[in-house]
Amino acid sequence: MIPADLKLVYYRALIDKKSEYEGIFYVGVKTTGVFCRPTCPARKPKFENCEFYETAKEALLASFRPCQRCRPLSHPSHVSELIQKLVHAVEENPERRWTEEDFRKLSVDASTARRQFKKRFGMTFVEYARARRMGIALKHIRAGSAVIEAQLSAGYESGSGFRDAFSRIMGAAPAQLGNQPILKASWLDTQLGPMIAIADDEALYLLEFVDRRGLEREVERLRRRTKSSVIPGSAPPIRSIESELEDYFEGKLTEFNTPLRLLGSPFQKRVWEQLREIPPGQITSYADIAVAIGKPGAYRAVAQANGANQLAIVIPCHRVINLNGDLGGYGGGILRKRWLLGHEKKWSTEEQTR
Repeated sequence: MIPADLKLVYYRALIDKKSEYEGIFYVGVKTTGVFCRPTCPARKPKFENCEFYETAKEALLASFRPCQRCRPLSHPSHVSELIQKLVHAVEENPERRWTEEDFRKLSVDASTARRQFKKRFGMTFVEYARARRMGIALKHIRAGSAVIEAQLSAGYESGSGFRDAFSRIMGAAPAQLGNQPILKASWLDTQLGPMIAIADDEALYLLEFVDRRGLEREVERLRRRTKSSVIPGSAPPIRSIESELEDYFEGKLTEFNTPLRLLGSPFQKRVWEQLREIPPGQITSYADIAVAIGKPGAYRAVAQANGANQLAIVIPCHRVINLNGDLGGYGGGILRKRWLLGHEKKWSTEEQTR
């Protein structure tokens, strides 16, 4: 999460069109739904209408589309003709799931596209296209509207394209649901960035940062396992976790009580339950978890179960580190993991001294 004082620096750079900030940040404009480079020639938005991101992927997942004036992902002085061609192709059909045949039709080598996108943007082309689709779906969730067929206010994507992109990720549109079970999805703003919460009326199924790598696949697995569709909306468990997260980030909460629905193998569930036994402010290792569940040789399987956790923060997989003391991986990113551990250690220490 970008600090408030740095946002002011970025905003001044935007107003002054400072070229030295190219590639340092992108700005999403709430009133237009686009994201721009620092030197965009368009009329400058008010500060309160700006959201700042350090990567293009973050802006895409926050539901912003590339600006058509400054072309943040295809400016001729910054990227190759191949990248420009592919970015344009995505914007013509943002709901498309790319296949080898799609690349052949454009006379583009898929491996070359992957390398060039990875070098320029830190993500492969397929990851970029997926982030664009996910951003469209998250935009609707963020708006909180239950009408999938609604036209987008900015008028860039077609209503049918938006509906298709949402449906491919979240399931059937409301008009097609019939008696199919429904899960509700909401956008939650937190100190560490936006999260998506998915629940029914009884329990919380998923809580993840919206920029988590592989989030689209997680949502797909969830709806397939539950044979449900996911639509924008709220539910009692979502309202509960939103309130609890506010208290957590303020240092007022040490235990989450929102009811959870754990979808996994018996082994994964044992690992997740053991994770919930780790007190705030403390850390453990994958090997220690394996011993605690009676499977001392299964530390690699424990690590895999840890990574399969779909309830970030609530099931505290961030409290597990490598045996050598390294932080290890975290779906929400190492910076968030370090912040969470520091936050919990701080207020658990304060609690002990009271």
